[in-house]
Amino acid sequence: MTAKNNFDNDKTAASRRITLDVNNMFAARLGGEYGIKKSQVADLKARTRELHYRIQEQKPGFTRLPFRQEKVITRIREMVEERAGDYDNFVVLGIGGSALGNIALQTALNDPYYNLNTGVREGYPRLFVPDNVDPERFAALLDFLDLERTVFNVISKSGSTAETMSLYLLAREAVAEEVGQGRVAEHFIATTSKDSGYLIEIAEREGYPCFSIPEDVGGRFSVLTPVGLVSAAFTGINISELLAGAADMAERCWEENIWQNPAYLHGALQYLAYQEGKRMSVMMPYSHALKDLADWYRQLWAESLGKEVNRKGERVNVGPTPIKALGATDQHSQVQLYMEGPFDKIITFIEVENHRRNLEMPKLYQDLDGLNYLGGHSLARLLNTEKQATERALTKRGRANATIKLPEVTAFTLGQLFYLLEMETAFVGELFNINTYNQPGVELGKNYTYGILGREGYQEKKEEFENWSEPDPDLIL
Repeated sequence: MTAKNNFDNDKTAASRRITLDVNNMFAARLGGEYGIKKSQVADLKARTRELHYRIQEQKPGFTRLPFRQEKVITRIREMVEERAGDYDNFVVLGIGGSALGNIALQTALNDPYYNLNTGVREGYPRLFVPDNVDPERFAALLDFLDLERTVFNVISKSGSTAETMSLYLLAREAVAEEVGQGRVAEHFIATTSKDSGYLIEIAEREGYPCFSIPEDVGGRFSVLTPVGLVSAAFTGINISELLAGAADMAERCWEENIWQNPAYLHGALQYLAYQEGKRMSVMMPYSHALKDLADWYRQLWAESLGKEVNRKGERVNVGPTPIKALGATDQHSQVQLYMEGPFDKIITFIEVENHRRNLEMPKLYQDLDGLNYLGGHSLARLLNTEKQATERALTKRGRANATIKLPEVTAFTLGQLFYLLEMETAFVGELFNINTYNQPGVELGKNYTYGILGREGYQEKKEEFENWSEPDPDLIL
């Protein structure tokens, strides 16, 4: 089987690069009261240089992913080839960073009705990513699937993630009942830590094939590891092009000069705007294919930058609130607030220059002046015009916005976009002087769950929960 979404390799890298336009963040466009001055960015230049070298010294694991996975890519491709035709369904059992990237890749790079259309799948399996422990939803999925024709990829670095492992236990029991204990291993893949954790122990015991998550890459930064690459390859996405795009953006993002580094410049503008009270970061793609990319970004931004203390242990309670929107859908649900509500938001548009398919509207009802202007225009032009009109209207009202433009949505451009947003997040974390890569708030909630459900070692959390003060019945209506 040959991966879909191949890009014309004769095209130059420059013509395939995404661009960042931040004109509408500055006072020259927005007016002095609302916009950022170039001098403010210039004032960050020395600090940017310092943080640039700090990031280089830290060597965050995600920064090396585009360059160190040749053997991983080969092994993934070999498995896809070996199992070609064996499965109708590929199910990802993971949550948060172990699911959102998979969903974003699928929505962006495969047909909008991929699961429903055998023709566009070209023999590749359907993809399902439950990403929750809602009992009705998962029970319905197990009822629907032909388990003899299904493979489950269980993704958890620790192997103790309650949501993921609960679904695994249910899926394993259902598969065993359907195909017999002796064939269970044919229907599971484990993506986990290489050397430790419960899932690697289970995989070795059961004989599941394994892919490793690098220890220095956290879940929300893991889309370009086997966490995202395995399901992408199984559904025909060109994972080499995905990593090539990330490598191309990495070169641009290792530029020390803030005016030449898109991740640093956009990150610095978001940081400066935050200091001025713009504490909500809206991502608004004008492409349905990228709607789940905004969902992935929401976790990346929130979990990385929402922190109680800085590196000095000082209480700071920082973090921009990420919001996802979709053009043109949310012009009719959210833009009224963005346009006339408080000046507390930055909008980052994502625009696609060339859509993969297009439709031209017929010239009907020429006698109706409120309708006849549409005839002869394409839906792609209408969508992009609506983005440009919204951008202009927001700018006229003094609302800060920027645009990331993709020449088209391909594995190469998506790889660039993932890397750009990850590096921007890392840089903003340095500006805030916080630990970008931990999530102590998430861990606390997990620990209460473990204690309440009786996991060994968490008795203290169970007792604390049980001794919580009784609620005031007058406040329950």
